[in-house]
Amino acid sequence: MAQPQRRQFDPTAHGLDPDFRGLNLRGGGVDSLSEQPEVPPVTPAPHIGIGMDSCITPLRHGGLSLVQTTDFFYPLVDDPYMMGKIACANVISDLYALGVADCDNMLMLLAIAQKLTDKERDVIVPLMIRGFRDLAEEAGTSVNGGQTVKNPWMTIGGVATTVCQSNEFIMPDNAVVGDVLIVTKPLGTQLAVNAYQWMDQPDRWNRIKLVVSEDDVRKAYQRAMFSMARLNRVAASLMHKYEAHGATDVTGFGILGHANNLASIQKEEVAFVIHNLPIIAKMAAVSKACGSMFGLLQGRSAETSGGLLIALPQEQAAAFCKDIEKQEGYQAWIIGIVEKGNRTARIIDKPRVIEVPAKEEGELW
Repeated sequence: MAQPQRRQFDPTAHGLDPDFRGLNLRGGGVDSLSEQPEVPPVTPAPHIGIGMDSCITPLRHGGLSLVQTTDFFYPLVDDPYMMGKIACANVISDLYALGVADCDNMLMLLAIAQKLTDKERDVIVPLMIRGFRDLAEEAGTSVNGGQTVKNPWMTIGGVATTVCQSNEFIMPDNAVVGDVLIVTKPLGTQLAVNAYQWMDQPDRWNRIKLVVSEDDVRKAYQRAMFSMARLNRVAASLMHKYEAHGATDVTGFGILGHANNLASIQKEEVAFVIHNLPIIAKMAAVSKACGSMFGLLQGRSAETSGGLLIALPQEQAAAFCKDIEKQEGYQAWIIGIVEKGNRTARIIDKPRVIEVPAKEEGELW
């Protein structure tokens, strides 16, 4: 598989101090949890409440719905261009969680940190904007509008909007006993980003240096960065082909938090049980070395721009995973099952950890 270009932000190439570490601030995605608006529908309106990733508003023009979401957060990688791409992927992912593969328009929300010098601002801001716009173009949409303000902290995000017919989105509440759970990106992005930052903080690096090397951490950081910047668009499209019964994207609440959110809004009395955890290589060991700080193996560690967690008919799951790998060159994993229960989710006591990639072959993935 052709590997993405490994772009590492070089401050000196832009006239900045070589010690400048960029916008290396800790962050974690937070979902937009929008209530269903109180708009009198022309046709019966789907209603889920706060478990939904996007707001679905039936329009007065019969048969059409407005699907919309918003999200924003602090930068968490030191390459402004990649940060722009991650922010765009994170916003639009909430549409993809409903099986909506096409976005009509995006707005960009950008707060520029007041502490930046003029030189830093003139380099960083255009790169972030370009990254956001480039990924929007990759998603088949464009950025038309938004807002830029000055702020004590750098913040980036946006709004994704589409108008679609009812057959273009998949309500997330139709899981049934016997379904399986699939996730389309590995976990561990928060660990990878933090471990990378800790290489400059001896007191924290000493906690993990016995279980991971600096080279391991750099690779994990690169893998996390490119994973966060990857769209879930193919997975959204395949949800229709393989008759998905519901999905959510995995972000700030961790895999278990989002599994619980999805389980709680199901129509049937079901429960989600997670058996497998695909994790960016070496990050499970880092989490264990950190004690209860992250809780990656317990499903609590925050993710940013993570994969889709999808409930699929068991007979469709293997074909879905094979198809997504054929189209994207990246894996998806069957991680659990749907059984009879009380609309909750859990991870078994000793889940199987799947290292991603399984072995080093000189390539990123």
